[in-house]
Amino acid sequence: MAILPEISAPERKVPFRQKVLWTAVTLFIYLVCSQVPLYGIMSSDSSDPLYWMRVILASNRGTLMELGITPIITSGMLMQLLAGANLIQVDYSLKEDRSLFNGAQKLLAIVIAFGQAIVSVLNGLYGSPSELGAGICVLLVLQLVVAGIVVVLLDELLQKGYGLGSGISLFIATNVCETILWKALSPSTFNFGSGSEFEGALIALPHLLFTRSNKARALKDAFYRQNLPNVMNLLATVFIFGIIIYLQGFRVELPVTSTRVRGQRATYPIKLFYTSNMPIMLQSALASNVFMISQLVYNRFPDNILVRVLGTWTPYQGTTQMIASGGLAYYMSPPLSITEAIMDPIHTAVYVAFMLTTCAVLSKTWVEISGSSARDVAKQLKDQSMVIVGHRDASVYKELKRVIPTAAAFGGAVLGAVSVLADLLGAIGSGTGILLCTTIIYQYWEMFVRESIETSGEGFAF
Repeated sequence: MAILPEISAPERKVPFRQKVLWTAVTLFIYLVCSQVPLYGIMSSDSSDPLYWMRVILASNRGTLMELGITPIITSGMLMQLLAGANLIQVDYSLKEDRSLFNGAQKLLAIVIAFGQAIVSVLNGLYGSPSELGAGICVLLVLQLVVAGIVVVLLDELLQKGYGLGSGISLFIATNVCETILWKALSPSTFNFGSGSEFEGALIALPHLLFTRSNKARALKDAFYRQNLPNVMNLLATVFIFGIIIYLQGFRVELPVTSTRVRGQRATYPIKLFYTSNMPIMLQSALASNVFMISQLVYNRFPDNILVRVLGTWTPYQGTTQMIASGGLAYYMSPPLSITEAIMDPIHTAVYVAFMLTTCAVLSKTWVEISGSSARDVAKQLKDQSMVIVGHRDASVYKELKRVIPTAAAFGGAVLGAVSVLADLLGAIGSGTGILLCTTIIYQYWEMFVRESIETSGEGFAF
């Protein structure tokens, strides 16, 4: 693992203002990479296999951030599953084991980026490989792999303590917020036969009211137009943000007391979203990989029965963009509107069941493999000489076993349900994207408050 690029850990605690500075620098690098086009692209008019997932994968088609955070999320998920299934033995209390595990995860992310880059280029996402030539194809692959390594290092930079949070969370929240702001305030204009319309919903509302003679029709178009973002989409987005913030406050507080100091009491909070946004993030990684593989193999072997079972794809409303129209991929993708959900109740029912079940199972699984299971928490309390009030040391684990798995599974299912609701209401950025963005922003707010309290006596000097 010595040949892999690595960010060294800080030798001393990084001041809060420096953390903010490094976080801003990391975000700036990501935004620049999101706008720098790949050199050598001949055409990007072909169908985008990750079109519906790009917002939450922090990727931008045709740029250095083509792959976004897909490699690092996929590698993290695979390594955690391997560790959780005891296929690889990792003792997180040993520095050597942690270093080896993180190095293996980083190497796997680079390998995945390399594989995805080759698949993307050979399947003609940037033009026919025969027309591009071998040299340009190799150059495109190298650009995507190097950009993938940059993403890994930026994430490691923040996670090592130089910045706030993680690169993955920062990039997702930025991408979702950027999408929402663009859909609300975009000055781009389109003409669908009834005159020019602004893409941004908030700009389109006064524009339509001032330029249309039929004010009632103009108001209806501003709130309910189908081909561009509308005001109802924005209201649905705000509504979902409010729901998630409200649900963040739900928790069960277990009273604990010290076995060393008589009378010392505290509470151990178990939140409804016990595993935070990990279930929806893992579900997104799973779905994005299925969609990408399904569309790519369908383009090559459209008549193969196994390929059609995985998913069939058709152009969306006369565009080159393909959407799932059958197979497993179709039932894993959300209905495009409430009308479609009503017209195809089987698809809707299967999708809702898939989201709730997947998020609940992934949440419960993540608890076991991430060091936050009932057994792990019981050990932490024991090491701190703390017990749950009314329970002996031996029964603390049983009480936690009763609460934590239930909170994890139910919290995961609630995340899935809110995501489905957001998709059906047409919230901007997709239900999954809004969930991730809101939980990440909430985490950053908690982090900011905690850091501010810790540094209040130290000042904000660099």
